[in-house]
Amino acid sequence: MTASIERSLNKIPPLESGDRLSRHEFERRYTAMPQLKKAELIEGVVYVSSPLRFKSHGQPHGDLIIWLGTYKVSTPGVELGDNATVRLDLDNEPQPDVLLLIDEKLGGQAKISEDDYIEGAPELVAEVAASSASNDLYDKKRAYRRNGVQEYIVWQILENKVDWFSLQNDEYVTLEADANGVIKSRTFPGLWLDMTALLTGEMTKVLAVLQEGLNSSEHQAFVERLSRQS
Repeated sequence: MTASIERSLNKIPPLESGDRLSRHEFERRYTAMPQLKKAELIEGVVYVSSPLRFKSHGQPHGDLIIWLGTYKVSTPGVELGDNATVRLDLDNEPQPDVLLLIDEKLGGQAKISEDDYIEGAPELVAEVAASSASNDLYDKKRAYRRNGVQEYIVWQILENKVDWFSLQNDEYVTLEADANGVIKSRTFPGLWLDMTALLTGEMTKVLAVLQEGLNSSEHQAFVERLSRQS
């Protein structure tokens, strides 16, 4: 066999949207493309992201980071991830926009592998989606539910809408705002969100409402519980 034929046979094919691959082959090709910023395997199908725009993705993504990052800083034992690859199951390896997880040593359901990937289901995942037609609300949502992601937030930019799903009896149920327009996490006590303020870009108010949650007795009890498990 000539050297040129050997090189051709050993060349790793690039990832392309629509490819149907095993998780092992997906990782092999993804690793061989360091210039690629984001690709996901959802229900065995590859999705390669296009360049991301500022107002329709970068800015709302940043606001989610500010909100969830503030909670993380105030809650020892909870970790925040930004575009971290998650080995969810054999057919799914998403790269969520933002995630929160509880440290495995403190009872969290996901773990960090020896090669520094998340394995298993984070407790909370948040995605920025262009619209309700996005895969985030279909195959990806189904994969997250099946694997036990406890809460799933999808911010639909074109509809100016946020859905916050909570896993209850193996189904996702939409969390509703209280009389003050605040949604409260069932998995992370004290993680409160003023939905209207988020959608209108009033981040000062978003953080003020979150601080109320962080000052609550529920959050204090959660922090104490995590500390006892350390």
